[in-house]
Amino acid sequence: MRDVALDLTPRDRLRDLIDVVLDAIDEPDEPARLAARAHLSRFHFDRLLSAALGEPPLALRRRLLLERAGWTLLARDDLSVTEIGVQAGYASSAAFARAFRRAYGTSPSLHRRSGRRWRLPAPNGVHFHPPAGLLLPGREKGHGMDLIDRLVGHDLWLTEQLLERAAALTDEQLDAPLDPGVEPLDDDPTIRSTLERLIHSKEVWSAAIEGRPAPADRDDSIAGLRRRLAAAGPAWAAIVAGIRERGDWDVAFVDALCEPPETFSYGGMVAHVLTFSAHRRTLLVGALHDLGVTDLGAGDPIAWERSVA
Repeated sequence: MRDVALDLTPRDRLRDLIDVVLDAIDEPDEPARLAARAHLSRFHFDRLLSAALGEPPLALRRRLLLERAGWTLLARDDLSVTEIGVQAGYASSAAFARAFRRAYGTSPSLHRRSGRRWRLPAPNGVHFHPPAGLLLPGREKGHGMDLIDRLVGHDLWLTEQLLERAAALTDEQLDAPLDPGVEPLDDDPTIRSTLERLIHSKEVWSAAIEGRPAPADRDDSIAGLRRRLAAAGPAWAAIVAGIRERGDWDVAFVDALCEPPETFSYGGMVAHVLTFSAHRRTLLVGALHDLGVTDLGAGDPIAWERSVA
C-alpha cells in the first residue's frame, strides 16, 4: 500500500516515519527493522509515532491492513476470504477471522455478504483509501486553504515565476509572435503581451469592483510588470477573499468601465479571470519550454501547494 495523497504535503520528520510504515506494510512484522529504516531505536520510533498519531506503528499497520481487507471483501468477488487474509498478513484463515471479528464485530464472510462499513475507528483520522492509498485528515477548519485560496494563490505564484524566467529572455524572444494552437484570447500574442494581460486583467477588474478609473500604467518592461504584479496581486487576492467570506458569489455589480456598462456576478467575474489566466499561463509555460526554460514543468498547482502548505 503506497500513498499518493500523502505526497501532497511537505516533507517532514513525521511524514518520513509514516512512510517507513507504509513502505513495509506488506512485509512481515519486524518492529526493529522498521525502526532501523528510520535510523532510530525501536523505543524512539514507537514513542515518536505513538505521540504524533495516538497509535503505535504496528497497531497502525495492522489496522490499515484490516481496513484494506474489509474493503477488498466488498469490492473483490474474485478473491477468497483465505486469499484476502493472506494479503492482510495472516498465516491462517482462523487467525484472520479472529482478528477481523475483534475489529469489525462480525466474520469476514458475513461482512462480505452484508457489510457496508470498512473503515475502523482511529485516533488520528488516518485510514486506508482504496484501491491502494491512504486517507489523511486535513487541517482543522478555518486554518487551511479552500479551493479559491488554491486557485488564486497558484495563479499569482505562477505568474511571478513566469516573470522571473522571462527576465532572462531577450527583447526579440519576448516580442516574437506566439502560436496559441487554438483561437487566441488576445490579438497577436507574444510572451510580453501575454504576461501584461495576465496582470492587467486583475488591475481592470479590481478597479471595476472598487469603482476606480481603469489603470493608466501599462509599463510592459519585465521590471514594470513585476512592479505592477506586486501591487495588483495582493489587491486582487483581497477582493476575492472578501467575496468568498461574504458569500457574495451570486451578487451582481455594474461595471461602469465597460462601454456600454455591463452587469456581472462576482462569481462569474472571478471564474472568468481565473479561467483566462489559466489559458494564458499555459501558453506562456509552453512558449518558455520551447525556449529551453523547462524548470517550471507544466506549472502544476501541486508544486505550489507543496511549497506553501
